[in-house]
Amino acid sequence: MQVVILCGGLGTRLREETEFRPKPMVPVGGQPMLWHIMKTYAHFGHREFILCLGYKGTVIKDYFRNFLWHTNDVTLRLGQRPQITYHDQRDDEDWTVTLLDTGEKTQTGGRLQRALAHVKEDRFLFTYGDGLTDADINGAVDFHEREGGMVTLTAVKTGGRFGELSMDGSTITAFREKPQRADGYINGGFMVMNRSIGDYLTGDDCILEQAPLVRLATEGKLKAFPHEGFWQCMDTYREQQQLEELWNEGTAPWAIWS
Repeated sequence: MQVVILCGGLGTRLREETEFRPKPMVPVGGQPMLWHIMKTYAHFGHREFILCLGYKGTVIKDYFRNFLWHTNDVTLRLGQRPQITYHDQRDDEDWTVTLLDTGEKTQTGGRLQRALAHVKEDRFLFTYGDGLTDADINGAVDFHEREGGMVTLTAVKTGGRFGELSMDGSTITAFREKPQRADGYINGGFMVMNRSIGDYLTGDDCILEQAPLVRLATEGKLKAFPHEGFWQCMDTYREQQQLEELWNEGTAPWAIWS
């Protein structure tokens, strides 16, 4: 399945890093956050990516244009017949990557709407460029098929900083901006969507998490795939350092491909 990843936000709460690069390119363990996300999807067999670029999108374009240079040891032969030899190339990164400029100021729903022109099938995967998890991606796909919703999001539990989901079984009925308790489920991203989500998107100013998902919840078409394992977003420098520490200690729960 194709994977749409939002990579265009400003990342203002991580200004220490995002002044120079987009948030998905902030490194964890020497590789961009985006690489970790893509490795997770590839582990489940999903290797065709559509990256929705915006703020400093050229940094992401340059990274993938020089991907082998960034991820392999190299030998250079100089002189009149220069040659580059890449060592230790791996088959597990046989990715197809579409780099799509969706505008610097475009909102999340607008970016998704622009990406739909490149989505080939009726069902696809969708996530943000700033979250890591060990959730079962293919389990979510199976759940989506069984439940028959238009959108299935991975519902996770965290410390109460985010808006909470109101649920009736597996169906999301509403969003609460102010969580009533710290152990409620929130939207962890890592969604499965039907292409008909495009009927709910209204242009570049459309915020996916507002009118479109609220309307889907009202109509009973928004489902929640519960995940009790690891999930962590990277909104702040402190969270980036926490992820870095887990990686350096060899205890990164999201590195399910290793």
